[in-house]
Amino acid sequence: MASRVSLLLLSALLTTGCDVVNAPVSQDLLGRNILFSSYSETPKHLDSVASYSNNETPWTYAIYEPPLKYHYLKRPYELVPRTLESMPVITYLDKAGRVLPADTPGAAIARSVVELRVRRGIRYQPHPAFAADEQGRLLYHALGEADLAGRRSPGDFPRSGTRELVAADYVYAIRRLATPRIESPAFGFLSDHITGLKAYGERIRQFNSGLKEGLSAREAGRFGHLPWLDFRAHDFPGVELVDSHTLRIHLQGKYPQFKYWLAMTFFSPLAWEVDAFYSQPGMKARNLTLDTWPVGTGPYMLTEYTPNHRMVLSRNPNYRGEPYPCEGEPQDRAQGLLADCGKTTPFIDSMVSVIEKEGSPMTAKFLQGYYDMPQFERGEPGTAMQVAIDDGTGRARELVSHGIRLPTTLQAGLWYYGFNWLDPVVGAGRNPQEAERNRKLRQAIAIAFDFEEYIQIFEDNRARPNMGPVVPGLFGSDAVRINPQVYDLVDGKPRRKPIEQARRLLAEAGYPDGRDAVTGKPLAINYDTQGVGPGYKARSDWIAKQFAKLNISLEVRNTDYNRFQDKMRKGAAQMFSWGWMADYPDPENFLFLLYGPNAKVKSDGENAANYANPEFDALFEQMKDLDDTPEREAIIRRMSEIVQKDGVWLFGWSEEYTGAYQQWLDNGKPSNIIRDSLPYLRLDPALRMRLVREWNEPRPWPLAWAGLILLALVVPAWRAWSRRQRATALARQDG
Repeated sequence: MASRVSLLLLSALLTTGCDVVNAPVSQDLLGRNILFSSYSETPKHLDSVASYSNNETPWTYAIYEPPLKYHYLKRPYELVPRTLESMPVITYLDKAGRVLPADTPGAAIARSVVELRVRRGIRYQPHPAFAADEQGRLLYHALGEADLAGRRSPGDFPRSGTRELVAADYVYAIRRLATPRIESPAFGFLSDHITGLKAYGERIRQFNSGLKEGLSAREAGRFGHLPWLDFRAHDFPGVELVDSHTLRIHLQGKYPQFKYWLAMTFFSPLAWEVDAFYSQPGMKARNLTLDTWPVGTGPYMLTEYTPNHRMVLSRNPNYRGEPYPCEGEPQDRAQGLLADCGKTTPFIDSMVSVIEKEGSPMTAKFLQGYYDMPQFERGEPGTAMQVAIDDGTGRARELVSHGIRLPTTLQAGLWYYGFNWLDPVVGAGRNPQEAERNRKLRQAIAIAFDFEEYIQIFEDNRARPNMGPVVPGLFGSDAVRINPQVYDLVDGKPRRKPIEQARRLLAEAGYPDGRDAVTGKPLAINYDTQGVGPGYKARSDWIAKQFAKLNISLEVRNTDYNRFQDKMRKGAAQMFSWGWMADYPDPENFLFLLYGPNAKVKSDGENAANYANPEFDALFEQMKDLDDTPEREAIIRRMSEIVQKDGVWLFGWSEEYTGAYQQWLDNGKPSNIIRDSLPYLRLDPALRMRLVREWNEPRPWPLAWAGLILLALVVPAWRAWSRRQRATALARQDG
């Protein structure tokens, strides 16, 4: 009996050793044209009106199609048509409605008219909202509770349909930006630019309130039901339907950056049939909404959505296909990024994404080959892997031997330290004497802040210090090659000024050796930040060391993010740190962070430093309305010189963004601006299958040895137990 139990135990151990127990996907899928990745947080919004977060974009940009997109390979970034026949046609008008020449100064332009011509033949994905009978009557637009029983996804309906994309779908979607039923982060900003949108929003809000009259709080609440808000019945002058495939958007004044908004999913089309379908009673209670089951004309459609578990994108069978680009940066050909020139995209049939809340399991499965990319929209895993290779630590050998590709770019964003312009010590000053004194203090601190050392310690040399507010890669950044207040040019390269220069400036500011020349009191600066943990503590200690170079004491005031934001809104911070990621690749999106009327305290804007400089503000008004011309570049250069001299920011650094791709995944080019990269990626499933088997070859012998050791312990115990049992039985017989 003991021998038989032991053999069964050993057999079980050996059998277990033949399977990989942590594989996130079925083994038989590895040989199919399916991309596998992971996500760390379930998307909150997939409705194009509300979706804005990075963790939502892998799905929204694969499903929805705004009018424009970015060329996948070109840098600097270039906009190209997505659903349009050609780029938008812009007409400028004066106050009397007369057409103005294209080179008219922005101040003379009263209105801009943006005309969009939608390409014919584009069709929506299959969806029950479009299903109709032979007479054209929609099948699923008068559903009762019994009709919805057991249905949790669009795929649960037996029939589906489609139709052509028309200009009215874009008109409907723009009107729907004003809906009060789901908050749109774009509405407030766009209402200042699209003619009549702000007043329209108030009108829609009042109309929606009228629909709630007579309903209880429960009936009008989260899972209650309101009648469909049909935006076909509510128009406004800011968006005009010209014909079946043409629309016009009317803007106040001149706003060149509007073209970037046309590449965001806020401007994706919405078929009224889809909105009406999801607005029926009982839909919201079953999570049958645009927020969970978006509908578009893009290359993919969402076919599985299990919150906190798994999401699946599948090829849209109605997608027209688009050619892979044939142009790019000079190095793209050598890197194999032009090998698919002219071939029809998308290449991949579907994407399966599995939730991974912890980084270590995600990395382990990626290195085993079960994920083709660790996370679709994040560059941190790739950066950490590149650091491991550079340092020869962690899994460096495995990363190299597995041929992991780690292409790198700089993010269109920055981390910076700012001074509150309203503060009496580090701010603007109440008179010219104070202004000069405070300016020299800020300049001294800027020299002492050794961002090159910070990047080496905390960013593993995977970032670049900034010379001004316009980050590398954007128009105008090349015009600002050095910050002369902080750096000297030595052999053609910037070198940080010596600390002695900072100490001289500090003395000229009235703080020799860090003490007030009048009172003799030590100078102390309050620094507000947000975050907890050892990482934040180490960074705060480093910042204190930079001030210690000037004998300035630093009081770190660390709070949670909500309280930090409240301090910033009230102007209660003296010095602070913050970051900004570009919404679109234009210098205006960074320079507006220092525009006076955009001040945090007065306007609740994004100018967190509350900086105000009349010359800078006047130049901003000119710059924002210009196209990318030498004139605009010269203005950006002058604006950068102003803020460099004023020292309102320590310009900090821009981090690297590193993609991580298995060797069998081609055409990966990371970017935090381009969000629709999935159609361009190409898989070699056969190579993946072969390498995954090699990398995860079963090794039963360690378990066999463990089994033998276990046997050595179990068998004597079994025999001893058997002897006791026999002895007990004999004793009972004798008794």
